[in-house]
Amino acid sequence: MLREYTCILCPNGCEIKVQTEDEKVISIDGASCPKGEEYVRQELTDPQRNIASSVLVENGELPLASVRLDRMIPKDKIFDVMEEIKRVKLKAPVRAGQVAIRNVLDSGSSVIVTKNIKAI
Repeated sequence: MLREYTCILCPNGCEIKVQTEDEKVISIDGASCPKGEEYVRQELTDPQRNIASSVLVENGELPLASVRLDRMIPKDKIFDVMEEIKRVKLKAPVRAGQVAIRNVLDSGSSVIVTKNIKAI
């Protein structure tokens, strides 16, 4: 079976074609760096993603603080993790690097603040 992927690991965005047979990789073509092959192999066995979002901030100079995961999670957990992120309310001040949710849904990944927000 021929499958096509667009690698998202670096800015090249390589269009990669993968030939599989009985769920075994026969060939990988189109990756301009080793990351492309690594990405495709992971996509075939255990697709992972990172999330960037925002959380509410009470009494802050801004109403929202940007957040991200500190490591990728299984793709099928994205919506569950987003539901947890939507429940978070932080009190200003918040600092970049501050943990908003530790080990979200026992995923091994934490939700980390990426923007400083001063209190008002």
